[in-house]
Amino acid sequence: MMYPDDVIKLILAVVVGGLIGLEREYSSKAAGFRSIVLICIGSTLFTVISQHLGGTANGDRIAANIITGIGFIGAGVVFKDGVSITGITTASSIWATAALGMAIGGGHYILAFEGLVLVIIVLSLFEFLERQVDRWHQVRSYRIVVNGDTDFSIELEARLAELSLSFEKKRRMKSDNSRVYTYDVSGKRDRIEQFSSFLMNDSSVQSFEC
Repeated sequence: MMYPDDVIKLILAVVVGGLIGLEREYSSKAAGFRSIVLICIGSTLFTVISQHLGGTANGDRIAANIITGIGFIGAGVVFKDGVSITGITTASSIWATAALGMAIGGGHYILAFEGLVLVIIVLSLFEFLERQVDRWHQVRSYRIVVNGDTDFSIELEARLAELSLSFEKKRRMKSDNSRVYTYDVSGKRDRIEQFSSFLMNDSSVQSFEC
């Protein structure tokens, strides 16, 4: 039996998921418009079905497993790119969208609206603030491969000190014809870019990633 209230919940799920999905699609993220809408609809449906099957006494037995299922979906958008990890924000967006869908399915419309406003603020306004902070303080992990058998760390650390960058040597390895250095470097973004340019143009550096 189709209840009018259930239809309203599904429509709201499309609207809420659509608003978050548009932001993710605009940012060209792995989970875009359709994915986010489907996650919100699915969470709402599972919550509604759980209430119908379980009744008032046990209405959360299916809905409780949504969290586990969303964890698998979120893990699928997290990638390791070299020495950095991407997709954490997208995975968090999926998790938050599922929570909003559960709120809609449970009939907590005001809570869902408040949650939607906060999610939009975090994804849009906070991104601007994050970029501003990133300009003044950025942390990167470098893996630098250097030709030859000479210890190149002295030159690397002298260049880092010259650029007023903080650093921590994490690892040093030696192979047949090269040495590998791993550093955590922090400081202003433009100075970190200057250090990357130094590595790019130095003939002793075989390759690097950050």
